[in-house]
Amino acid sequence: MAQERQASFKGNPITLVGPELQAGDKAPAFTLNKSLVDTATLGDYAGKVKLISVVPSIDTGVCDAQTRRFNEEAAKLGDNVAVLTVSADLPFAQARWCGAAGIDKVVLLSDYKGNEFGQAYGVYIKEFGLDMRSIFVLDADDTIRYVEVLGEMTEHPNYEAAVEAVRALL
Repeated sequence: MAQERQASFKGNPITLVGPELQAGDKAPAFTLNKSLVDTATLGDYAGKVKLISVVPSIDTGVCDAQTRRFNEEAAKLGDNVAVLTVSADLPFAQARWCGAAGIDKVVLLSDYKGNEFGQAYGVYIKEFGLDMRSIFVLDADDTIRYVEVLGEMTEHPNYEAAVEAVRALL
């Protein structure tokens, strides 16, 4: 049986499914959708530092702010860094949102098909079928160097700490 632990949504308990990944762990491989047919894998970003920003749904205020913030940071971090935003939104919704928001530095990837990413990274929310707000920073060899999984879904992550973790790897 998959590991489970508790978090909250507006103070109400929710269940996160999957391992509790830590700094030093090898990042689980993933395949996520860029569109209904095109996919991206962890291997597509080989040799780069990766900042993986996980949001429950791109159409909510905190998720919108989080993705915009990391888009701004991505412009400053350079070509050796891949900034990825993962959500369970359909690729259509992600593309529509990116166009409306002018997002051009962050790659949005969808975990809508079976939530394999969420379960592998321990951020799948059992009650909602979404992924919990979290940040993973991976070095160029895909070792996790920074993890923040929010305890409360509606709170913002520590943007500064995540960006500092990326800069420390450059």
